[in-house]
Amino acid sequence: MEKRVCGASTNWECAKICAEMGLKMENERTLEKYIRGLTAGMLGGMVVALAIGFFFMEKREFSENENRYLAKLPSFGLEKVQSGEYMKDLETYLADHFPFRDFFMGMKTKAETSVGKKEVNGIYMAEEGYLIEKYEKPENTEKIGRILKDFAGELEGQDVELRLMLVPTAVYVYEDKLPDYAPVRNQMETADRIYKSSGILPIDCSGDLMEHKEEGELYYKTDHHWTTFGAYIGYQAYCREMGLDAVPIEEMDARIVTEDFCGTVYSKAGDYGREGDAITVYTNPADCLTVEYKDTGEITDSLYNLEYVEAKDKYSLFLDNLHPLIEITNETAVSDRELVLVKDSYANSMVPFLVHHYKKIYVFDTRYYKQGVSEFIREHKNVSDVLVLYNMNTLDGDLGIRGVY
Repeated sequence: MEKRVCGASTNWECAKICAEMGLKMENERTLEKYIRGLTAGMLGGMVVALAIGFFFMEKREFSENENRYLAKLPSFGLEKVQSGEYMKDLETYLADHFPFRDFFMGMKTKAETSVGKKEVNGIYMAEEGYLIEKYEKPENTEKIGRILKDFAGELEGQDVELRLMLVPTAVYVYEDKLPDYAPVRNQMETADRIYKSSGILPIDCSGDLMEHKEEGELYYKTDHHWTTFGAYIGYQAYCREMGLDAVPIEEMDARIVTEDFCGTVYSKAGDYGREGDAITVYTNPADCLTVEYKDTGEITDSLYNLEYVEAKDKYSLFLDNLHPLIEITNETAVSDRELVLVKDSYANSMVPFLVHHYKKIYVFDTRYYKQGVSEFIREHKNVSDVLVLYNMNTLDGDLGIRGVY
């Protein structure tokens, strides 16, 4: 008997099998077309929904997760179009206001870390849940050294004791927690160059931080700042070098004001599923403070603005965020000495420890104070000490250091 290709022994059986196979193939083709059509429809629907969302959703001015202001719609101009500036600004605006931006950024980070990536947007995914910011190659070391040397020169002849404190960040102190083979630059080698070129007596707290790093968290896991415990270790180093008796931390009142602080490195990494940090504030019951913000005229008796506990930028609770000049008076200080503090935000959480030793502390943020700190010191004859304090990670690009005099 003749055998067909389909396996049937008769023409009738062959036709039947071929018909069933054809029907099955036709059904499969129909299903495939349906799936393709459904997928295309869903994608098209998503595009339309996102487009509608973009035009009708409220545009935010500020991103809480990224802790920055978002781009505004650029103004149209022929010159801007010809130079390409308009399209560049428009692209930034569209990216900043893309619907569900935070969700997609979080998904991107999770996808990258799920395949073993240990660095996202310049942030290392380190051990024990730490997010640690890279230390990029500094470009302004010599310039910063010269600026500080000129500042010291401006104070020659003044009866003041000038010190410079350059604080390492977590990438230096917690190098052992970084991912394997993470490239690391030594922050304190750069600091030593600045100390030497500036000619200012240094207060090097790096060894103190290394010595105490097993005793508690010195840096926040989700932010680039040191914790208040880290700031206390820096304060102890300052007291040692200045011949002051540091107040034991046990004699101060400690209070946890929040446990969900998600800071700058959290925002940069986009890993929005992580737990936040606790912030502890310290007050000395022996101090009697008056804190005056010179730009606003506001006067208070506290170094903390706890309204920031409800905001994203919780670290700003220390000294109420950004002010050109803050004057702090302690009526019960252990001396009549007066301190000028030129600083970045690292110093904000160290001030609550310093106030016990000074009748007055003048706190300068030279990004905003434009009258000249050296001129202020010459006019205020009671100033006895001057401390310049910056952290090593932001020092290189901090415009404030260029405004010290």
